[in-house]
Amino acid sequence: MKELLTVQLKRFNHLSSEIDAAYHEAAQRLGLSDSAMQVLYTICNNGEKCLLSDICNLSGTSKQTINSALRKLEAEDIVYLETFSGKKKNVCLTAKGKNLINNTVVRLIEIENDIFSSWTKPEQELYLELTQRYLTSFKDKIKEL
Repeated sequence: MKELLTVQLKRFNHLSSEIDAAYHEAAQRLGLSDSAMQVLYTICNNGEKCLLSDICNLSGTSKQTINSALRKLEAEDIVYLETFSGKKKNVCLTAKGKNLINNTVVRLIEIENDIFSSWTKPEQELYLELTQRYLTSFKDKIKEL
């Protein structure tokens, strides 16, 4: 059988998997599930609350997974839901949730910021440009399946 993956693509896939594994390890070390980390990370990037639909869209996680994580976070008094408009709901942090974010998600974002800021501006732009090009092309090709 013909080799389908180039050496570069194998390396890319390996690095992508390793990055996912590193975020998983970070969530575990901080005492959070992956889905809870995604919810709290997205809210943190938005302030103290975020539309439920935006959490699903921005995290790239299914609505079912997000809803399951939210039920657990609500039961732990970390978030609560409030009606925003019609059927739209905001996911809001409680005082306990704000404290949790400061001890978990903010620490992770500081690590990301330290790494990103250690790169030159052209390196940052190149990384973002190539990542966006890859993602856009990949999504376009998936539509052809």
